[in-house]
Amino acid sequence: MTLAISARRRPPGPDEPVPLGIDPETLDTLVDAQRRFGNIVAIQKPNGRQALFVNDPAEVRRILVRQHASYRKGPGFERVKMLLGNGLIVSDGAIWRRSRTMVQPAFSRANMHRLIGVIVSCCEERARKWAGVATAGGTLNITQETSDFALELILRAMFGSDYERHLLTTGTNPFAFLSEDSTRDLRVVLKVRELRQLLLHIVEGRRESGGDGEFDFLSVYLAARDKDGNAFSDNELLDELVTLIVAGYETSAGTLNWAWYLLAGHADYHARLAHEAHAQLSNESGIDAESVSGMHYAQAVLEETLRLYPPVWLFTRRASQDDSLTDYDLDAGTDVYLSPFILHRTGEFWPEPERFNPDRFGPGGELKKGERPYFPFSLGPRRCLGEYFSFLEMKIHLGLLAQKFVMMGSEGELPPLDLGINLRSATDIFLYPRLRTDQQ
Repeated sequence: MTLAISARRRPPGPDEPVPLGIDPETLDTLVDAQRRFGNIVAIQKPNGRQALFVNDPAEVRRILVRQHASYRKGPGFERVKMLLGNGLIVSDGAIWRRSRTMVQPAFSRANMHRLIGVIVSCCEERARKWAGVATAGGTLNITQETSDFALELILRAMFGSDYERHLLTTGTNPFAFLSEDSTRDLRVVLKVRELRQLLLHIVEGRRESGGDGEFDFLSVYLAARDKDGNAFSDNELLDELVTLIVAGYETSAGTLNWAWYLLAGHADYHARLAHEAHAQLSNESGIDAESVSGMHYAQAVLEETLRLYPPVWLFTRRASQDDSLTDYDLDAGTDVYLSPFILHRTGEFWPEPERFNPDRFGPGGELKKGERPYFPFSLGPRRCLGEYFSFLEMKIHLGLLAQKFVMMGSEGELPPLDLGINLRSATDIFLYPRLRTDQQ
């Protein structure tokens, strides 16, 4: 039986069935639907299932936070599950709650601060390469550079000394294809599955050796226990490790790619970022959590970048029981579509929504943090666990490198969007790095 939105309080919407997926056509469909019918739109899909597109900030927050227990993962996660298995991003219900409880301690702020030295080391490696390119007057594939940086960092953070001991023995990183090939088709799925055996080999070695006492994600995941004292099974552990590798690098890589592109077109914003970074990161005591937390403008730059280019442009949920919004009802089985990309660019909520303006955020921003129509990392219990780590690494990356380099060359048309599971630039972005002088 097809479950439908209640006829009593049905929102407006198109009369004919409309296909919805995770693709450019769906973005066009939802943008047009919002323009024609408003911020809550009823859509019937060709298979007869009813759907609701919700672009109202209060209702988005209600679905993801207050009523999250009434919704499960929606359509489109089948492709993600092929790649990631049944890790945190894909799992639901009791399986998800158990896994999240077990891995959450790994992401404490104290643990994230223990990784600052690793972040700085990865940034310094980029700086050496970029200096050579800048001196030679060359160009940087900033898309590749940010991908390589983020992938190396998450692997070092996950495996510690095992990164070089087990992943670089052949001289090449076996996970490099993730940053070199942005497609997430069946070929990539098969490559990831092949690497599960390598991951299991590292896990078994760590169990035997007990590790070296240093913090890394693998050590915490291995020590994790549920309320009954049970550890992850091998398959569960591998699913969570693959999820952390893929999701942990893609979010930061994509955001930094867009951030450098946007800064290259706004020299004044770049200069403000560089001046703040010099003040915060150049003290004699070195870079620590306190100095990074003082980078308020870097935080604003990243939040504005995420407003324009949220890593996941479309979230889906499926109602597991009847529910009611403020003005409308929906029945169990209704698919719900939520798009941070559209909400963040809706003029009703954001003045001049297409303009890059970091001053929207920060202490003097237009809206206080809890009031923003903004959810680049989702909201509620399923909000990304790695959000703090992502901001930590991105602020250090931008802060250290913006002091040394000015990026040129983003004039012209906007890069096209790759609207798959993650929002990417469809083509690589190339910029000209120039060594920064004190006057810049």
